[in-house]
Amino acid sequence: MVAPTIAPARLRVQRRTLLLLSLAQVFSGVGTGAVVSTGSLLAVELSGSEAWAGSVTTTMTLGAAIASALLMRLALARGRRIALSTGLLVGAAGATGVVLAAVTGAFWLLVASGVLIGFGNAVNLQARFAATDLSATEHRGRDLSLVVWMSTIGAVAGPNLVGIGGELAAGLGIPGLSGLFVISTAGMLLGMAVIWIGLRPDPYLVLTGRQPLTGTEPAPAAEPGPAARRPGLRQGIQTLWSHPMARAGLIGIIAAHAVMVAVMSMTPVHLTGHGASITIVGLTVSLHIAGMYALAPVMGVLTDRLGGRTVAAAGMVTLLVAVLLAGFSGDAHLLTVIGLILLGLGWSAATVAGSAMIVAATPVAERVTAQGASDTLMSLAGAAGGSLAGVALAAIGYLGLGAASAAAILITLAGLTWTARTNRRTL
Repeated sequence: MVAPTIAPARLRVQRRTLLLLSLAQVFSGVGTGAVVSTGSLLAVELSGSEAWAGSVTTTMTLGAAIASALLMRLALARGRRIALSTGLLVGAAGATGVVLAAVTGAFWLLVASGVLIGFGNAVNLQARFAATDLSATEHRGRDLSLVVWMSTIGAVAGPNLVGIGGELAAGLGIPGLSGLFVISTAGMLLGMAVIWIGLRPDPYLVLTGRQPLTGTEPAPAAEPGPAARRPGLRQGIQTLWSHPMARAGLIGIIAAHAVMVAVMSMTPVHLTGHGASITIVGLTVSLHIAGMYALAPVMGVLTDRLGGRTVAAAGMVTLLVAVLLAGFSGDAHLLTVIGLILLGLGWSAATVAGSAMIVAATPVAERVTAQGASDTLMSLAGAAGGSLAGVALAAIGYLGLGAASAAAILITLAGLTWTARTNRRTL
């Protein structure tokens, strides 16, 4: 059989959409890297306790959960361009709030700003789904993963801009750790400008027949699908749970994100507690983020060829190895670095495969609602992982955190296996 293709006009719009989303991801990715690399250190500095180390990451992921639901509604009503650019504008306001928190020493402002930065993080998540609006069926995994991959440049650069951020902070007369968030603010604003100016026509409005492919062509007929329900988190969850493929993808995404956030957010504290310099912390976080994004296209191609279930299961096994290796690393910084790289790779496989499974399994009329619900639950899982990680670090140490994460992964693998056997479907 010959693989289906899409019309030339739609293909041109899809290619342009991928280019613009990828460019925006480069800029906005710096914001995520800033929180990961210095957010926990700034939280300890302002709060005076390691128990609060994961607070910024937790509030960022909680903010992303709130934003995912709100931006989903905005995308349904106004399209991807309005939703994504609005999220980045709010995220930029959050990064500015972190700078003000560092200047004033207000820990509450730091925590609140993390919520707003979460809106920018939600945009980074939803951009991967926007990349599939006009994709050919056989290339959904590839297109989705390409946008995820482009986050590599900004997200990896973010932690390595600590030195430049420090110099910028010195020039502005603000605390050293806050300088990176000045760069983060600029990056999110640039990403917003790219999407606001360039994402025309809007891929979701084209998909649903509300906008033409070009200024001279009539709007295409909407993609077939059941009548849309009133959008909301409950409806999105119902859609995800009613399709076995989407349900399995969601379970993998939630578990992978919770474990990744928990271990990643405590690693800077673990490293500095074992004598590592801020440079080593930045390098470790950068390599971890590279693991998350750099091989995303490989994960996408493998998903298209081998199926989402296979790639998601491989990701969970990789996560299992990662958390055990990092947990037992002690003061062996190299083992911590290797563990964090594998942590990123496992997250990448589970997230790319799970996201592609959700797109493939949900009808067009319900897809954005399901995607928003998926991102909301993913971010809530990350918030739970980040909040519990700080308490776990204080109570049972980094090794105990690794062991608890390993147990959660094993439970997830058992659940995915049971789901596959129960439904007797190829996911």
